[in-house]
Amino acid sequence: MIETNLAQTINVVNDQGSVYDTNVKYLLADKQILSRILKYTVEEFQKMDIEDILGCIGDDIEIGSRPVDAGLSNLGRVKGAATEDNIPGEGIIYYDIRFTAYLKEKEMKILINIEAQKSKDSGKLGYHLENRIVFYLARMISAQKQTEFFHSDFDNLKKVRSIWICMDSGETEDSIEEICFDRKTIFGNKRNSYHMDLMKGIIVNIRSRADSSSGKAVKKSQNVLIAMLEELVSRKDASEKKRILADEYGMTMTAELERRIQIMCNWSEAIIERERMDARREARIDARREARIEARIEALEKMIRVNITREQILSMGYTEEEYKKAESALYANA
Repeated sequence: MIETNLAQTINVVNDQGSVYDTNVKYLLADKQILSRILKYTVEEFQKMDIEDILGCIGDDIEIGSRPVDAGLSNLGRVKGAATEDNIPGEGIIYYDIRFTAYLKEKEMKILINIEAQKSKDSGKLGYHLENRIVFYLARMISAQKQTEFFHSDFDNLKKVRSIWICMDSGETEDSIEEICFDRKTIFGNKRNSYHMDLMKGIIVNIRSRADSSSGKAVKKSQNVLIAMLEELVSRKDASEKKRILADEYGMTMTAELERRIQIMCNWSEAIIERERMDARREARIDARREARIEARIEALEKMIRVNITREQILSMGYTEEEYKKAESALYANA
């Protein structure tokens, strides 16, 4: 039986970190996954069926800078293009995923950006992620000058949505947050005002691993999108992932989606094996370090027994702490 295009993407191993990260972006950019992200994060799509949302996603999907062959119908591969936003004097931004969604009934066009974020911990990033999201939204707005609107026709600005998939939440921290304008009257009578929903940032917090620190599987999220994304990036094998995505989330296994899932699973296995090797290496280093410390303490004990003075021992390069340990060991064994 010939497999379809999402059935062969969910079988390759090379440059560990960057290949894995790139593959995650291509997985998220599959239209079947994009449609589910839109349904559960973007208000305008929440009441729509997945099949209808698929038809709203444009063919202008951009992923990094590496080109990918075009897909079939509304499933499978999307084209890759340079996803940089270059404004003179402001530098270059590279978006993970960028595309356009259309709501034909409302004659509405929404510009979407999706980012795969390993961590939102400000201690690791060196900044607060919320500020970066606001910056991305502002750039998506300012970049519309001379493309979506001209001169002072600001009412032609298109809505922008920046969706961040953050992958390091705690076991009970699966959640979806929204960042948007908050308009309020601080003096006088409130007037009927223009609805300010032009810019919205959405943070989707998924748990970092399928297993908690206790080694037990974490409880399945009550949110459909988070549960699906956690399955997608989990360390389960490819066949199990494909079964779950097809049976529980109604996805069609195209060759491209299956291939990407298989690549990610292979990389997950490679990363796990590297972690195991690193742990074994650290254990061997720790064991050698402990052996050297024990040997020095034993040598100190022998010198103390033959009445070599403390000053003489310290002059040989031993530390005060080592001398005290050796002395305590001698008294304990006396």
